[in-house]
Amino acid sequence: MSNKIFILGIDGMPYSLMQSDYIKSLMPNLSDICIRHNLHKMNSVYPVISSVAWTSFATGSNPGEHGIFGFADRQYNPFKIMIPTSKNRKKCPIWLQLPQTKKKIVINVPLTYPPETLNGYMVSCFLCTDIQKSTYPHDYHQHLMDMEYIIDANAWLARENKTEFLQQLISAMDKRFQITFELLNEDWDYFHLHIMETDRLMHFFFAYLAEKKEDAFSILIESFLKKLDQWIDRLITTIQEESAVIILSDHGFCQIKSEVQINCWMEQQGLLSFKGSRKLEDYREDSICYALVPGRIYLNLEGREERGSIKPNEYDSVRDMIKAKLLEFRDPASGEPVIDKVLLREEIYRGNYVKNAPDIIAHPKDGYDLKASLDSKQIFTRSPLTGMHTYGDAMIVGIGIDVSTIHSIDQAYQIIWEYMKEK
Repeated sequence: MSNKIFILGIDGMPYSLMQSDYIKSLMPNLSDICIRHNLHKMNSVYPVISSVAWTSFATGSNPGEHGIFGFADRQYNPFKIMIPTSKNRKKCPIWLQLPQTKKKIVINVPLTYPPETLNGYMVSCFLCTDIQKSTYPHDYHQHLMDMEYIIDANAWLARENKTEFLQQLISAMDKRFQITFELLNEDWDYFHLHIMETDRLMHFFFAYLAEKKEDAFSILIESFLKKLDQWIDRLITTIQEESAVIILSDHGFCQIKSEVQINCWMEQQGLLSFKGSRKLEDYREDSICYALVPGRIYLNLEGREERGSIKPNEYDSVRDMIKAKLLEFRDPASGEPVIDKVLLREEIYRGNYVKNAPDIIAHPKDGYDLKASLDSKQIFTRSPLTGMHTYGDAMIVGIGIDVSTIHSIDQAYQIIWEYMKEK
């Protein structure tokens, strides 16, 4: 076997779900791979967000080193909410670190927009809203347009027309595998295909997987999973004789009990207030803290934040106060604690960009999906989402490569790097 490697990312596929008879019956080929090659359980990252997790995978580093802390981030002075892209990543991913002589193909991996120049092909992720700007080489986008390639399924369809949304998920997945099999005919050494549709499916339909509901939607859900399994079988049959394969997810999933609007909770606790409109951009100078999804809490620190009022010598005591309040936070309906653990940034991050990290990470109990909306004053809310990310239930399996020592997603990088070294 050469030292070529194929990475298949199945976003959000839980280790525990892969053990279920339900998935084994729908996905016999993937289940057989997991049995024959020893499926392993691994951890995600804090916070449990795909763009953070896959950046940690690609760079072999934690967010304090690569600088990506969430799907959305804030510019603190002047205060502004922004969406990090590949331009904001502070460390090169493995496809740019490997020697130029290595040919790379990267399809749909989170935080690959705008596409980067590499010896091969790149098709951007869900951050790209214009397919004409989605590829390297640039002119490859025309082929995607001709084949009606879908960058990402339209999540609003899941609210308006679930049948059409599920059909679009299947179509998007099919297009992704279609270009994969076309590009397999090119020369390549490193190939990373990312399936985002599993994450989209589980956000809106995890209740179906957990409760095994049976209706018109369940038939389409099962069709999606069966189709994915067939694609995986065809892929492995095509490449396993000439390359190693790693199949992995970036986090797990569980069923949502309630969404929790953490900024509304802070407002009721007297930690956050507003001048004029109840928009985060309009928080008052005397606010103590604010939050971004999911549970990333920033102190309104003097000298750092545009409207900072917390004195630097008060920093530790204020964090301790917020931590205590979070650990006391209960669901009034059940009495259950909402927060599982409260992590200070220096406890989980290291590197030159820890200064940009949230001051506190509130990690919830499974079932309590931390959000940051201020659309109403309700703390506990529900939406069409039925599934949320979990930290400790990601999966990984290797074919022709030993992944048994990988316990968190950022550790995969070193195994891949060692495998890809010139022989």
